[in-house]
Amino acid sequence: MRRRDFIKVVAGTAAVWPFAASAQQPTMPMIGLLAPVWQNEGFLSGFQQGLKQVGFVEDDNVSILYRFGDNEFDRLPALANDLYAGGSRSSLP
Repeated sequence: MRRRDFIKVVAGTAAVWPFAASAQQPTMPMIGLLAPVWQNEGFLSGFQQGLKQVGFVEDDNVSILYRFGDNEFDRLPALANDLYAGGSRSSLP
């Protein structure tokens, strides 16, 4: 291999390296909780405790999106679509 070819290969590898490294980072698993009404703190803490028992800790190794319909059942399909889309369209109530 000639010197110029070698330099091209090394320079090309150095230019692509940061993109390859960032593409290999795993994404955090996401859990969506959909309920027709707001659940009390006891329910939510029990839900989080159950996840912790099987090794999932919110904001540490799992992301949890909460959606509540405020007792309006016709809102549930839109909230389910929002969860399916990753929660990018709305935030917690």
